[in-house]
Amino acid sequence: MNKVLCATAALLATTATVQAGGIERTTQSLSWLFETGSYGEFSYSMVDADVSGVVSFAPSVSSKDMIASHRTVGFAFKTDLNEKFSLGVAYEQPFGADVFYPTGTGYPYAGSHADLNADEIKAVLQYNVDSNWSVYGGLRFQNVKGDVTVLAPGVDYTLDVAMSTKLGYLIGVAYERPEIAMRIALTYNSAIKHEFDATEIGILSTNFETEFPQSVNLEGQTGIAEGTLLMGSVRWVNWSAFDITPDLYSDGAPDGNFGPRSLVDYADDTITYSLGVARSFTDNFAGIATISYEKSNGGFSGNLGPTDGRTSIGLAGRYSVGKATITGGVNYSWIGDAETENAAAPGTTLGDFSDNTALGVGIRVGYTF
Repeated sequence: MNKVLCATAALLATTATVQAGGIERTTQSLSWLFETGSYGEFSYSMVDADVSGVVSFAPSVSSKDMIASHRTVGFAFKTDLNEKFSLGVAYEQPFGADVFYPTGTGYPYAGSHADLNADEIKAVLQYNVDSNWSVYGGLRFQNVKGDVTVLAPGVDYTLDVAMSTKLGYLIGVAYERPEIAMRIALTYNSAIKHEFDATEIGILSTNFETEFPQSVNLEGQTGIAEGTLLMGSVRWVNWSAFDITPDLYSDGAPDGNFGPRSLVDYADDTITYSLGVARSFTDNFAGIATISYEKSNGGFSGNLGPTDGRTSIGLAGRYSVGKATITGGVNYSWIGDAETENAAAPGTTLGDFSDNTALGVGIRVGYTF
């Protein structure tokens, strides 16, 4: 199979992750590590989500669209040191949140917002055991910062979190058969625990810990006919271990009615399934169609993240010219319905969020040296 098709598995990660579990924005894929020779790439994506809900006991009161569009960028470079070792370095923005409830709507959380940004640089060393097997591992340097404002009946709370930089790691193993464009790669990303210095309600200096979750990626591809490639991936993320519990918000106001104990947490882990078929139409152009699924877990979702599961479809194309490749794609998602909890009456529903969607577009430019 020609090169433009063999490399097409990277298309699965071309468009941004659209409202995936937790606050995930990328799949943390290492597909760039398996490019031939010395290779560099730049990627850019944008996601525009339309997420709104209504008060369950007053359906005429809407939150309006409360998730802002966001953009992510990424860079990656790898080179073969010799026949056995390859070295790669990459930058990505794996997690993030940009929530803003518009004012003037009458919705109980109107004016509340949350902004969280995570940047990560990873360095990866790959060892080719033989012509089929390889192992790899590396370090992940992660920066996280953010701020939150919660405005709701009986609640007037702010949180400003200073940047924290912590270290994690990744390890993996891959099996390849180039003659049929087969590759199966299993990658584990460790959890990274941050110790945040924060300012609550503008005056109180506090600190708290939050663990950004561990994850496992299983990615595969294989030729199934001349010029046709089947691809798939399964991604597990340990979101049930993620919890943001600042000291003052946890303890509550003097009357004990500051809100739930955790500012943000998730009851369940997520598993995302993706499947795609790529077809080489010419020696220079290949196209792909994908579908992804993440089940809804039920129960209450947080007021700062009222989504639960998704189903996505995507179309993309990859064009090769000389040593360069240009990949572009679009992804459309149906976001799972969610209910949020009424903090003033625990166990009862505050908001119903349904019929929400998101659109993602992305481009990736790669060059082989």
